[in-house]
Amino acid sequence: MHDPGIGMSAVDIEALVQRRLDEILPQRIEETLKAQKASHTQAMTIIASKGTLDWAYPPFILATTAAALGWDVSIFFTFYGLTLLKKDVSSLKVSPLGNPAMPMKMPFGPDWFKNVDWNIPNLLQAGIPGFETLATLLMQQTIRNKGVASIEELRALAQEADIRFIACQMTVDLFGFSHDDFITGVDFAGAASFLQEARKADINLFI
Repeated sequence: MHDPGIGMSAVDIEALVQRRLDEILPQRIEETLKAQKASHTQAMTIIASKGTLDWAYPPFILATTAAALGWDVSIFFTFYGLTLLKKDVSSLKVSPLGNPAMPMKMPFGPDWFKNVDWNIPNLLQAGIPGFETLATLLMQQTIRNKGVASIEELRALAQEADIRFIACQMTVDLFGFSHDDFITGVDFAGAASFLQEARKADINLFI
């Protein structure tokens, strides 16, 4: 068999090697990237900082949806978001005062009545005693009417899906909570520890 290297100068051999590398390397790199992509598991982190009934739903819904897609998910509960990890969340309320665009629809009565948007100005909401309690009761009734899972059910579903719950230890100390105040299966860590996890995630959400 003829050896292509016989009779070639060092410069010719170097040029031949370079041409071969130019032909092989792009294909090898592409194959390597495809293999890495195929073996990569999508990851998402969520910061939950609000503790009202209406704001309790987004982190759990997004987290369980991502987990159902096979993603690794962690939720970092900080400040008022810690409330969502307490054993008893029955006292969660809606805060219409902080949601000026929130439509108020009645969960009872004839259809025409239930379809009315009760756009009540924030100043009026603030001045009506018990308005927050009323808004909470209406929201709870709407949730039941629509067959939406409760916060307790969504939270349990999230844990079954191996979603990691991380409670901000600084906030626990700040608010004078005890680890016993929270459900089981919660990790307690600081912001630095969470950021190490967040930097490796594909998606980071702040809610």
